[in-house]
Amino acid sequence: MSRESQTLQPVASDRPELPGKLPDHLRTELIAFRRDLHMHPELGHQEFRTTAAIKARLEKAGLRPRVLKSGTGLICDVGTWDGGRPMLALRADIDALPIPDAKTHVSYRSTFPDRAHACGHDVHTAVVLGAGLVLAELDRQGLLPRPVRLLFQPAEEVLPGGATDAIESGVLDGVGRIVAVHCDPRVDAGRIGLRPGPITSACDRLEVSLTGSGGHTARPHLTTDLVTAAARVAVDAPALLARRMDARSGMSVTWGRIEAGHACNVIPMHAELSGTVRCLDLAAWHEAPDMIHAAIDEIATMHGAKFEINHVRGVPPVVNDPVITELLREAMAARCGAESVEDTEQSLGGEDFSWYLEHVPGAMARLGVRAPGDTAKRDLHRGDFDVDEDAIAVGVEFFTAAALIDGRRTPPSR
Repeated sequence: MSRESQTLQPVASDRPELPGKLPDHLRTELIAFRRDLHMHPELGHQEFRTTAAIKARLEKAGLRPRVLKSGTGLICDVGTWDGGRPMLALRADIDALPIPDAKTHVSYRSTFPDRAHACGHDVHTAVVLGAGLVLAELDRQGLLPRPVRLLFQPAEEVLPGGATDAIESGVLDGVGRIVAVHCDPRVDAGRIGLRPGPITSACDRLEVSLTGSGGHTARPHLTTDLVTAAARVAVDAPALLARRMDARSGMSVTWGRIEAGHACNVIPMHAELSGTVRCLDLAAWHEAPDMIHAAIDEIATMHGAKFEINHVRGVPPVVNDPVITELLREAMAARCGAESVEDTEQSLGGEDFSWYLEHVPGAMARLGVRAPGDTAKRDLHRGDFDVDEDAIAVGVEFFTAAALIDGRRTPPSR
């Protein structure tokens, strides 16, 4: 008997019997798969190697993955959907970030100087791949109650997110529920964080361009002092908005770039600012563009500057469906015990998983990736980001449990 077809063992008898335990050989393979992705990170819409690697492994298991029409990302159904009860989808994002990998002590450091898997998408991919392989074996054994869709989505880091293109290409056809995990370096490996309702924030990109006459720094009264105007926009716009928006909306305008001038004695004719707008509240997100425009208009007018705003709409908050959240809680408890689930807070980070939830109910869990006992403060989107790879097995078994429990449930009557 090949390793590929070895029977998957049930979980320990002290919890409800549930098949789908991850075999040791597949655990080792998934860690190696994750490390390979980590060494070869690809940015949004460029994930051709990553897509090919996932496709090849699924085909090796006898599955039939379908690459999205964009050329990157893919879906793969485990089991045959007969058009009845819609499927549960397991979603992973596959793209990396345009930042250097600062790790120097690992063999799987990025081989590209300006790209890194600093958000854990390589782990998300390994988790959904592993879950798909385990569920495929259960399907061969007749133990998969309902088909499941695997969704490997490109370009999560590119606003407004690759999810919108994926949805347009039909990835939700036949899907009735969707779940995902996101790495959380604040949670120990072996645990997950859950929260019904909003778990992330809305996130937009904001670009402001200021123009004026400029001139000599000896005579600023004869100029449009764009450096001062830009500084006031940077400081005063967030302050004004903090008083004009309900504080409970959690709206935050934070600048990441300010650029103006080239010489110390010349007031420039052009200045630029760019940053992000984040909102915890969906209603505030819809109000934000008009409120921001009004605030910047007041400040720029006071300084005699002309302005243009490019407000790039990003993603709404991820709002977890309470029923699907409870499914995930039950699945994790079945695998690792009720104590392995902890409540988590709403984050100001954005996630394009939210777009799927505009169409079908779903939930996202925070997958613990911190090595137990590690007291260092770590965060996502940093060049030194890394994970405790035991989290991969936890994520696989968590997802397989969710698929099995969901599949055994009787759908609600219409």
